Amino acid sequence: MQLFDSHCHLDVEEFDDDREQVLAAARAAGVTDLLVPAVRRATWHHLIDLCAADEHLHPALGLHPVYLSEHTLDDVDALAAAVTQSRPVAIGEIGLDWHVEGLDRDRQKRVFEAQLKVAEKTGLPVVLHVRKAHDPMLQTLRRFDLAGGICHAFNGSLQQAERYIDMGFCLGFGGMLTFERSNHLRRLAAELPLDAVVLETDAPDMTVAAHRFERNSPAYLPDVLAALAGLRREPAGELAAQTTANVRRVLAL
Repeated sequence: MQLFDSHCHLDVEEFDDDREQVLAAARAAGVTDLLVPAVRRATWHHLIDLCAADEHLHPALGLHPVYLSEHTLDDVDALAAAVTQSRPVAIGEIGLDWHVEGLDRDRQKRVFEAQLKVAEKTGLPVVLHVRKAHDPMLQTLRRFDLAGGICHAFNGSLQQAERYIDMGFCLGFGGMLTFERSNHLRRLAAELPLDAVVLETDAPDMTVAAHRFERNSPAYLPDVLAALAGLRREPAGELAAQTTANVRRVLAL
C-alpha cells in the first residue's frame, strides 16, 4: 500500500534535527511521496535543494497569505523566475485567509492574483490555503485559466466543494478527520466523490488524534487513511490507491 502526502512542510526548522528519521518513518508507514509547499521566498532555495536530492519529494513554490507582511510584489517576480529555473510541480501554498486578524484583505488579493497569473502562464496547478474565504476564492479562480490543483485542508460546504471539483481541484483531508467531533468534515469526506479526495498531514501542524499536542509527521498519514476508510466503509487499500492516483493526476506526475 502506497500513500502520497499531498501537503507536508518537511523543509521547516521543526524537522531540522531529525528530518531523515522522520522521512524514514514515513516510508516505513507506506508514505512514498510528499508534496512540499513553500510559504515564503526565503525558504525556496532550501526547499528546492531538499526536493532535488530525493525524487519522491515534490516541490511547490509560493507565498503564503499568513506571512503577508514578509511578501512584496517583487517576490512574485522572483517566483516567476524561480519557477522557470527550478520547475516545481505546483504554485503554492497560496491563497486567502479571512480568519487571521490583521491581514490586509486587499493586499492578500493582490499578492494571490499575481501568483495565479504565474500559474496561468506556466500551466502549473495551484495549492490553495483558504480559511473563511471560500466564496471570494471561488469568484477569483473563475477569472483565471488554471490547471486545477489542490484545496488544502478543505472545510467548506458541499456546494463549495462541488464548485472546486468542477474547476479541476482535489480537496485535501488531514488530521482533523481523525477527531470524532469533526462532524462536518467527516461528513464531507464520506460524501464527496473519491476521485476528488487527497490525503495530507500538513506536518508539523494539524496532527492526528492519536498524537494530539505532538508535532505532526508524514508517518501519521495512515491514521487519516484509516479514518477515511471507516467513514466511507471502503477498503483502506483501495482508498490509498485512489487518493495517491488523484494527487499524481492533479499534479501531472
